[in-house]
Amino acid sequence: MTKNTKKSIPRLSLIFIFVVSCLLFEVPLIFGNKDEETALAEAIIQSYSDNKEDKLSFLEGNSLISSVSPNNPEPKVAKKINVIATAYSSTIMETDESPFFTASGSHVRDGTMANNLFPFGTRVRIPEIYGDKIFVVENRLNPRIGPNHIDVWFPSYEEALNFGRKDVYIEILE
Repeated sequence: MTKNTKKSIPRLSLIFIFVVSCLLFEVPLIFGNKDEETALAEAIIQSYSDNKEDKLSFLEGNSLISSVSPNNPEPKVAKKINVIATAYSSTIMETDESPFFTASGSHVRDGTMANNLFPFGTRVRIPEIYGDKIFVVENRLNPRIGPNHIDVWFPSYEEALNFGRKDVYIEILE
């Protein structure tokens, strides 16, 4: 007789996955009211997080982020440098023929940064402007632009234009 070695997924995990999937793809849950859906998702996430070392937090009604824990310590600053910060958006006039994909192959999103000096995946903070928010280098700039220049992605051309040009210090994280 063969022993069944399949591991079952706990029911709470399945509910968690279902709720998060519904929220990510904006599929209505059981309720018609978005506030009730958000409250349900937050309750499920909280109960799921209570049983794990790595806590999850609900951000802006539709995103999950991991909180700092012993398994996810506060990032340490490896280097601090002065750069010129500008912004870009996913428009053909500012990018190439694939404006929604970065040079590293990922899809653009909040926290995407372009730079020619640092390797893809380098984590960076801009404390003067964004405090503890972490950006990730996933894109490249035009080769004629120097290495001490960063370009932060914004969802619209207007937001990128309003950001302007800033002389700031950035923190390169370990």
